[in-house]
Amino acid sequence: MALGFIAKDPESKEDHCPSVWVDEETSDIVVQGWWADAATVEECKRVGSIPDTEGVVRLPARMVEALRRACDVADGSAVR
Repeated sequence: MALGFIAKDPESKEDHCPSVWVDEETSDIVVQGWWADAATVEECKRVGSIPDTEGVVRLPARMVEALRRACDVADGSAVR
């Protein structure tokens, strides 16, 4: 598997900051974010269950542009 790096949170001061990649084989979007708090998880569960193989993460709003770029790469409308 090869991940194409899109961006890190530009305001994060730590090594472990929110980041976005695109899987170069499947075009899946991969995100690293902060674990959501219990209240957020419970709100998400109002729509459906969260299996043990899934999780809820939170990205700061300032990462919206990175997500847009990742979507463009994933759907082929941007140059990798």
